[in-house]
Amino acid sequence: MSLLTSYRLRLMRRRWLIRARRKGRELTPLADRTDQIGNRSILLFCTLRNEKPRLAYFLKYYRDLGVEHFIFVDNGSEDGSAEYLAEQPDTSVFRTEASYKASRFGMDWMNALLRRYAQDNWALTVDVDEFFLYPFCDTRPLRALTDWLDDAGVRSFGTILLDVYPRGPVNQRPCVEGQNPLEIASWFDSANYAISRNQRFRNLWIQGGPRARAFFADQPKAAPALNKIPLVKWQRGYAYVSSTHMLLPRGLNLTYDTIGGEKASGCLLHAKFLATLGDKAQEELARGEHYREGREYAAYARGLDDTTDLWTKWSERFINWRQLEIMGLMSKGNWA
Repeated sequence: MSLLTSYRLRLMRRRWLIRARRKGRELTPLADRTDQIGNRSILLFCTLRNEKPRLAYFLKYYRDLGVEHFIFVDNGSEDGSAEYLAEQPDTSVFRTEASYKASRFGMDWMNALLRRYAQDNWALTVDVDEFFLYPFCDTRPLRALTDWLDDAGVRSFGTILLDVYPRGPVNQRPCVEGQNPLEIASWFDSANYAISRNQRFRNLWIQGGPRARAFFADQPKAAPALNKIPLVKWQRGYAYVSSTHMLLPRGLNLTYDTIGGEKASGCLLHAKFLATLGDKAQEELARGEHYREGREYAAYARGLDDTTDLWTKWSERFINWRQLEIMGLMSKGNWA
């Protein structure tokens, strides 16, 4: 890395941290239980809007995994999401009516709260439709993973975002409140992924899956990125740059091996494709608060109707993490 590139990245990180401090003032605590956070607490951070039907199962899933405290930003929900979360004993909720777009799509808020509450703690930053898988997650708690990463001197843990979908028309497969969405959206693409390396930030850049083939077939390079680094042993000088796709300092993005080996990695099962997606796409297009003028939601609005079925004869039904490791979508590396 040249001295000029290093200097520019330091300036960028400083800019994001300054923005985070400023944008953090837009957050008002609705329920502040952050005094429960201990020196080794495993934390989860999430920004949401109008997601109440998903919350009961989301909380159960991550509590069972080993998350000890949840910190949410509620961006003007009108469906009772914030009030529901405020009642949870292991949850802190911060509200804001400020612009999601002007906060770099929520990342300024996330960086502010991570800086304030996650120092020296392992922090998992996910969306409410993302479900974290890691090697041995069926038999070992999240603490086992973070302890192993600590022993190995590893500060960040990478994943692929794996879109899951139902068999049959998406709009005809509702998920009732409290239900595991993976009972409905249980299929995924086992191949159809392109991987490159972002030379500037050194993170992997992954695209493909059902969103690329169904909604961005005519412009695959515009398809959503599927690389994420959701789990980080946080320090105050860290900052997410673009969603959880990449961080600064950029050494945190080296979650893969460059000398022919294989580092441990995980998966985020992405349960976006449920019957509510069409209405959600129309709502978010009208708000105009999403990345690149809501290009992704515009693609959903154009491509989703009562007959849209993402399932193909090459689709695989999700079983467990071992299945994904066999397919090369995640790895246990040298964690035995």
